[in-house]
Amino acid sequence: MEYSNILTEKKDSVFVITINRPEALNALNEDTVGKLEHAFDQGLADPGVRVIMITGQGNKAFVAGADINEINSLSSVKAAQDKSIRGIDILFKIEQCDKPVIMVINGYALGGGCELAMAGDIRIASDNAKFGLPEINLGIIPGYGGTQRLPRLVGIGMAKMMIFYGMTIDAQTALQIGLVEKVVPAGQLMEEAFSLANLLAQKPPVALAMAKRSINEGLEVDLKRGCAVESSNFAVACSTEDRREGTRAFLEKRKPQFKGY
Repeated sequence: MEYSNILTEKKDSVFVITINRPEALNALNEDTVGKLEHAFDQGLADPGVRVIMITGQGNKAFVAGADINEINSLSSVKAAQDKSIRGIDILFKIEQCDKPVIMVINGYALGGGCELAMAGDIRIASDNAKFGLPEINLGIIPGYGGTQRLPRLVGIGMAKMMIFYGMTIDAQTALQIGLVEKVVPAGQLMEEAFSLANLLAQKPPVALAMAKRSINEGLEVDLKRGCAVESSNFAVACSTEDRREGTRAFLEKRKPQFKGY
């Protein structure tokens, strides 16, 4: 299915979503946000998809932020809150889905683009990527979860520095503080991203889903309750045919063939 401002492509078991507004540095206007959700739902619903990748069109920007014209035209407090809640809900969908999501950051990831990137499971960036939450310079604050996800990734102090000052940081700094997991030369970005995605696609899907749930849910509770979440999800993983295949393959000294159930 084709969407305005969004491109989709399935390569084996990897579903690639490309935000396609290069003339606007892939900024997220309302239409693009809605189409992004539809495209993401398409990848989630396809049983043949094991990994979802999100990137931006061109070599300048992943997503350079929200559409400033739309923010400027917000007519009321309710309109502003509705806009924020809409974006937050979509990013929660991305963050909480059972399939692993790789954010492939090919340039500017500012404002809503940085917030989108933080909703992924793994972030790989080109060496020319830039990150920031500069909303303070517009007289506002992040509205798609940036004040919540950034300190969870980089710590409270660095998050306050970036948000209070509207700082923009380069890819190597993002790697050092834990905002991204890998930085590669721009010309190798997609190749490296597909390498990561294809490795993940070979893993048992239910176990991946249970690991993702355990980590995400465990971070929101105390250690004891987090371990209880892990125990429940461990039991789910152990009930699968993939567990039987994985343990047999280990004992038989061969590569497992995981089926996803």
